[in-house]
Amino acid sequence: MDQVPAQGCWTRRNEDIALDLLKFVAATAGVGRPGAPSTGFVATGAPKPEDQVAQLLELYGRCLRAVEGNSE
Repeated sequence: MDQVPAQGCWTRRNEDIALDLLKFVAATAGVGRPGAPSTGFVATGAPKPEDQVAQLLELYGRCLRAVEGNSE
């Protein structure tokens, strides 16, 4: 269980909050979203899946630092 009651309310781990923030930012900015379906042709500007994963991992790190109050 990730959530533990504390003084009558639920507390959440920073990692869980950062993940929710990541989901919001990624959905809003379209990060990690695949391009439009094609008819067999690959767009030259389409990001590779490994690049999208790297972007999401970097974004998660930034979200976690923001939640923890670190501005580095």
